Amino acid sequence: MDIMSGMKRTGYCGELSLEDIGKEVVLMGWVQKSRDLGSIVFVDMRDREGVCQIVFDETINQNLFVKSQELGSEYVIAVKGIVRERASKNPNIKTGDIEVYASELRILNKSETPPIYIKDDDAVSENLRMKYRYLDLRKPKMQNNFILRHKVTQIVRNYLSDNGFIEIETPILGKPTPEGARDYLVPSRVNKGSFYGLPQSPQLFKQLLMVSGMDKYFQIAKCFRDEDLRADRQPEFTQIDCEMSFVEINDVLDIMENMISKILSETLDVNISLPIPRMTYKEAMDRFGSDKPDTRFGFELVDITADAKTCGFGVFESAANEECKSVRGINLKGYEASFTRKGITALEDVAKTYGAKGLAWIKITEEGVTSPISKFFTQENLETIINKLEGEKGDLLLFVADRDKVVFDALGHVRIDAAKKLDILDENKYNLLYVTEFPQFEYDEEENRYVAMHHPFTSPMDEDLELLDTNPSKVRAKAYDMVLNGVELGGGSIRIYNSDVQEKMFNLLGFSKEEAWDKFGFLLEAFKYGTPPHGGIAFGLDRLVMLLAKQDSIREVIAFPKNQNAICPLTNAPGKTDKKSLDELSIAIIEKN
Repeated sequence: MDIMSGMKRTGYCGELSLEDIGKEVVLMGWVQKSRDLGSIVFVDMRDREGVCQIVFDETINQNLFVKSQELGSEYVIAVKGIVRERASKNPNIKTGDIEVYASELRILNKSETPPIYIKDDDAVSENLRMKYRYLDLRKPKMQNNFILRHKVTQIVRNYLSDNGFIEIETPILGKPTPEGARDYLVPSRVNKGSFYGLPQSPQLFKQLLMVSGMDKYFQIAKCFRDEDLRADRQPEFTQIDCEMSFVEINDVLDIMENMISKILSETLDVNISLPIPRMTYKEAMDRFGSDKPDTRFGFELVDITADAKTCGFGVFESAANEECKSVRGINLKGYEASFTRKGITALEDVAKTYGAKGLAWIKITEEGVTSPISKFFTQENLETIINKLEGEKGDLLLFVADRDKVVFDALGHVRIDAAKKLDILDENKYNLLYVTEFPQFEYDEEENRYVAMHHPFTSPMDEDLELLDTNPSKVRAKAYDMVLNGVELGGGSIRIYNSDVQEKMFNLLGFSKEEAWDKFGFLLEAFKYGTPPHGGIAFGLDRLVMLLAKQDSIREVIAFPKNQNAICPLTNAPGKTDKKSLDELSIAIIEKN
């Protein structure tokens, strides 16, 4: 006989309320904990939607009471009973006003003692959690994360569909192409010596879909990158990928900010003002030292290079008088007393991590100016610099003098680190920002050539096209990122749709004509046959859900993630294969000493 015969679940544990009093219900789930009080056993029963207290009363049904005493943690059970109002209510759970008096109990499956606690506040190592992920996913926090992820994807699909987008899948097995990170390669058994590349993004195919006349495309796309991992990276991740024909920058930004607004409103009940503020890349770097600035607080960068040229302090003067170097500072306004010498040294360590040789500082106290560098300045020069940073009593001024990139990186991270130490980052505040007009190129000093800041298919600004031949470093791209609280949510661009401009771009990036056609010939060929202007954007779904769920790692919102060594502790992937399989692929493993 089927153990569930005659028992049909009527609802979820976490959905019961005072409105259900007097109803007979059938619940199915797991035993979270059991408390035997002599003549009564209380069982906290859990399913995906929450916890409900089940009561087994010896005076009502002695056989059922005895059976309830067998229950252990994580046993799978089915219970029939009547919903009653609790005498002693629990405000900490959704169902704290009610309980179910059991009239029938079936043990559907027993459980060994779990190797990890099924509770949100356990102190288990992440690797152990990932090894027993199927248990870890039973935790309310984890289940809520994936319910949230589901809601986000449903909102995205509905919103884009309502706005004329069609969902189209693009290939997973493609051609290896140099798009920035390393490709994951899949050997072909049929075409020996050849390899598929797993997609780092659907970039080329979505552009081909625009050539195909699909007009508006989207996909919840799996992407793969063989790169070193950190909290917000995984070897496989998911993008909300979109592309549109006959659009310019504002068309893309407008439709996407409305989508993000809808997501925040329907998942967190957070309403944001539209349009989202726009800021050029140059302004973002000048003010915040970052192309993904956190605008929830101040501590903005101030350029004092001109004032430092003859200030008397050699470190400042040297940087101020060299090309591509600068002197900049930030004012931790009102927080002078919050940072001791030891605290300033900790901030200096942050600056050094990003290439700075040091972190100069000036404290403005009730007693006057305190600083190890003040003796190098005349009183007039010192006042000029303090005034430039709007310094006053109670302020701490911090400075870096170096190459522009070092200054931006160092002070950009120092301001974030200081805000964290001061605990002034409001996690309930959602500051969205579009950053636009990125540089088209970055110069790679190791390879002695230009590389694309976004990717090779990004269109230059129309007014900068002539600079491709004369001064590529000054070319701005029709590229844009959406930033939330200092984290890049997504990025995109208007694409090159002219084959001559695309070939010129490849040439500037160091590809010969032959190499470009070998790698991207199918795209260049397609461009010959009437390509519409087009552009798009891709959002990191994992990162978006991580931020909405207030988690520190995207591993918390990916069902079966890899660890920081790109290993799955649950399945032990990647694994070795047998010699026969390798021979079929014409692959030999070479052991290195």
